[in-house]
Amino acid sequence: MFETILMISLFCISISMLGLIYRVIKGPSIPDRVVALDAIGINLIAIIALVSILLNTSAFLEVILLLGILAFIGTVAFSKFLEKGEIIEHDRNR
Repeated sequence: MFETILMISLFCISISMLGLIYRVIKGPSIPDRVVALDAIGINLIAIIALVSILLNTSAFLEVILLLGILAFIGTVAFSKFLEKGEIIEHDRNR
């Protein structure tokens, strides 16, 4: 029963990934695309966690942590770019 629930949840997350990929491609605005990319990162983490539970292993926990860190850094970089127009600020006083 537990494996069936895990497979159903994997299927549902995969379907939501398709919707998010559509939103990234056809999004009405740039912030919508950034939110969809962040949600894709979260869904990827969920898929890897569910596969780790299905395979009864803890080998993927480092991958989940790495994807979480990269998704967070990417979201911060995109939001900073949208707000200021640049990611790395250069000192212009020199």
